[in-house]
Amino acid sequence: MAVYLIADIQVTDDTWIPDYTENVHNIVHNHGGKYLSRSGNITTIEGEGLGTTVAALLEFPSIEAVQAFVNDPAYAKYRQARQAGSISRLSVIDDTDIAGTIPYLPKG
Repeated sequence: MAVYLIADIQVTDDTWIPDYTENVHNIVHNHGGKYLSRSGNITTIEGEGLGTTVAALLEFPSIEAVQAFVNDPAYAKYRQARQAGSISRLSVIDDTDIAGTIPYLPKG
């Protein structure tokens, strides 16, 4: 079952970004993940904006793969740099439909 990591980032110090963007995608790939989007083009269409300056959507084969990625020692310095230079929220959702009414999604 695929899972999706949603990264909602409010950058407070952008010095970490070049090193992060150049290297982290390889670590993601090592855990079976791939970026579906990594964008600063964010438009809030309903509700109050969260102050997000960068959002990313990544697909992984399982929650275990996400956990292996975020706990990978090779990722540690990039994670620490991101945490020091941003307000970050990372969430994981699966590919299910909680209501069970969308026929092409598994009931969640």
